[in-house]
Amino acid sequence: MPKTHVYRIIRSGEVRINKGRVSADTRVEAGDIVRLPPVRISDKVAEKAERPAPAREFPILLEDEHLIALDKPAGVAVHGGSGVSFGVIEQLRQARPASKFLELVHRLDRETSGILLVAKKRSALTHLQDQFRERETGKTYLALVTGTWPANKKVIDLPLHKYLQADGERRVRVTTADDPDGMRSITLVKVRSTAAARPEQGLPAMSLLEVTIKTGRTHQIRVHLASQGHAIVGDDKYGDFDLNKRLQKQGMKRMFLHAWRLQFNHPASGERVQLIAKLPPELADFVPTA
Repeated sequence: MPKTHVYRIIRSGEVRINKGRVSADTRVEAGDIVRLPPVRISDKVAEKAERPAPAREFPILLEDEHLIALDKPAGVAVHGGSGVSFGVIEQLRQARPASKFLELVHRLDRETSGILLVAKKRSALTHLQDQFRERETGKTYLALVTGTWPANKKVIDLPLHKYLQADGERRVRVTTADDPDGMRSITLVKVRSTAAARPEQGLPAMSLLEVTIKTGRTHQIRVHLASQGHAIVGDDKYGDFDLNKRLQKQGMKRMFLHAWRLQFNHPASGERVQLIAKLPPELADFVPTA
């Protein structure tokens, strides 16, 4: 079965463990009851899945015998999945055929740029994923949002609910505390700079934020910020679509969300590591200066 289909049926909730939904990194334990749906694959899909991904290297922030920290560009999925034949990890494996082990430690949305960790050893993968799971990492993003963010609004603690639309696409919404499917989600916000509205250009005020997530839910930053009336510029799922169109004409053709800083303990030495990925040029040009 192509890996793309494995990810798709997991995301859609068709794979269950003990009657509950799971994610791709859920660990199975002895005694668990796993439900798998019947999967039918057309010849066309199977043939496409068999095509090798093109070899590609990515900008490296840090590399040693245990891990790779790369700077993922926007528009590239981290792995193959729904409607995507290949991503960063498949291209990296093709570029490094001698590497016996290359696995993603965590994920970034396709539209998000910035720091992405890849493990080069099973022990490193386990150690790093445990840190993410236990919230021992520090993950801070840069996001440009519409409007002037209130300086006193520093914490968003709202549960999120993940669901599927009729077309099978994932969406996330803020829900109530008593929703059994809601997952507690905490986002910390710090204002870095703001820019006044520019009516002559049809542009509202904007704020550049440092956003640190204490939980790693799907689309957490995007939904939390939008729920406060300050959607991320360029967000094609939860943003201001009319504004996005106006900004596209001025060169902003992507979502302004960048995985800027990552802190973690090195899987071998235990030393605290801090990585910074500079804003790519297409975002840096839109940073508010006033």
